[in-house]
Amino acid sequence: MRIYSIIAILVFAACLVMSFNPVYKGTDNENTFINRGLADFKDKLEVLKTDVNLFSQDKISVEKLQESLTSTRNSFKEIEFYIAYYYPEFTKTDINAAPLFRIEAAGTTAYTLPPKGLQVLDELIYSEEAIHEKEKIREITDFLYNAYSNFYLSALKNGLSKGKNKTLPLRIELIRIYTLGVTGFDTPGSLNISQEAKHALTGIKEYLNDDPYFRNFNIKKANILLSDGIEYLSLNTDFESFNHIEFYKKIIQPLYEELGSWDGNPEDLKEFSGWNISNKNFFSSDFLDPYFYTLLEGSEDSKELQSLGENIFFDKSLSDNRKMSCASCHLPENAFTDLKAKSESNVEGKTVLRNSPSLYNAVFAKRFFYDMRAFYLEQQAEHVIYNKEEFNTSYQSIVKKLKNDPQYKKAFKRAFKNGEVNKQNFSKALSSYVASLYSFESDFDRFMRGEKDVSADVQKGFNLFMGKANCATCHFAPHFSGLVPPFFNENESEVLGVTKSPVTKLPAMLDEDKGRISSPVKKENSWIYENSFKTMTVRNAALTKPYFHNGAFNTLEEVMEFYNEGGGEGMGLPMKNQTLSPDKLNLSQTEIKQIIAFLNSLTDISKIKN
Repeated sequence: MRIYSIIAILVFAACLVMSFNPVYKGTDNENTFINRGLADFKDKLEVLKTDVNLFSQDKISVEKLQESLTSTRNSFKEIEFYIAYYYPEFTKTDINAAPLFRIEAAGTTAYTLPPKGLQVLDELIYSEEAIHEKEKIREITDFLYNAYSNFYLSALKNGLSKGKNKTLPLRIELIRIYTLGVTGFDTPGSLNISQEAKHALTGIKEYLNDDPYFRNFNIKKANILLSDGIEYLSLNTDFESFNHIEFYKKIIQPLYEELGSWDGNPEDLKEFSGWNISNKNFFSSDFLDPYFYTLLEGSEDSKELQSLGENIFFDKSLSDNRKMSCASCHLPENAFTDLKAKSESNVEGKTVLRNSPSLYNAVFAKRFFYDMRAFYLEQQAEHVIYNKEEFNTSYQSIVKKLKNDPQYKKAFKRAFKNGEVNKQNFSKALSSYVASLYSFESDFDRFMRGEKDVSADVQKGFNLFMGKANCATCHFAPHFSGLVPPFFNENESEVLGVTKSPVTKLPAMLDEDKGRISSPVKKENSWIYENSFKTMTVRNAALTKPYFHNGAFNTLEEVMEFYNEGGGEGMGLPMKNQTLSPDKLNLSQTEIKQIIAFLNSLTDISKIKN
């Protein structure tokens, strides 16, 4: 644990370069609420540090320490919208990091670092093991206090980051509240979801009414919605019965839309976030910008380019043996999967290493493949092209075939101004088609947009998914994948302890595929990624069986039973770093059926051609 002391000395040398907006010198006099909030959080950390030391000496109870942590976290939540927007990396890694080990690169070297920050303290201090983890709690608290104190002193001396559009941090905080806050992701130990969300809305309200900038807008409606939200959260405090649908429709979405209507010249987050700032509803197809995730620019795309990409996608002649196309493993009628445990290779009788995931919404990712070895969509295609068990060819060979085909030459001239048939244009065409395969017209999407109704079981299933079942702490709303909110600029992988066969087939045996630790990305060759696989979307899950990377689970019922048991570790298998909680979920059969009803409501076949 001495790593905290070492890092604390270095962390703020880079603190001010962590924001993605310019730093302005001088005190932030324009908003006294921010100044008060930053100071209050520092004061609360000082109290927490004192209480942790008293706890380590058995001078206060664990309940008293929990109260101190709660007060500290609530103080942070009131200014989270500001710190997490202007200093995202600092917040993510030092102030409020998830309680998971992580990789940090330094030059050509990568280090495996323990987690630190408020989330880690929440999990520790509210656990049954708190009394045995006094030294660990003290070291994490000391690091947190030192890190923030250095930040605070630097802010007083050099000034804080400011943006042109002050509503963006507020709207992003609403995304954060809904996707990370009320799901319990941010409070893994206490589950104080309502209290912390209430303080986050309180901070937003105080900021709106304090900063002179907002005098240019009519904030009456926003104030009413914020007050309603604070009251709602005060009355609905139970984690398991919290109504995520009602909270979204009555509070989050109207407030999100209202704040989004204020500024006509928003800051450009294109280089940092996939979130589309013009979006009005989380469950609309324009929530994320597909071009943030590809090398293809939106200005380059067209129907002609998409049509060319579609032809390439289905063309078997481009593979070495002229028997395999992209559609061989990604069939449109199966939501762009092949319904096989592991996809067939180009060698008769053999399969590739893993199951074929759906291409619906696949573009919305910063890492590709189950082992996350590809860093962008075009690179994903490259791996397939050169793989000896798949296309077994090269760009040079493919381009030669395309140039010798008169129809393709005409299609490239229609799609590109220069009309050139080359690797770059080939990749852009394929990306254009895959990027068009988004899926946000399901019954549940339309229900959340107020366009239709869904059954009571679907609604109960969604609330279970977002709450008791803990699904949404890995499959983040609204895409229900491992693309991490609120900036949606990184993907998570998880260690689930996936078994060779479903729970009902004993004895349970861990699947032999080592996952991410075996990928070609050498800096990620760490023990924390053993048996770790990318978290895929559960949209269209009803159409994409069998499940998991090994395709060993044939029904959603089998998948749910696996999670209900706490994954591999929950079934007694030895795991080094299972990121899925091994605790039993204790879901009833009725609750499992309701979650599956919700998953079925995410089916969208609108893109499938008849």
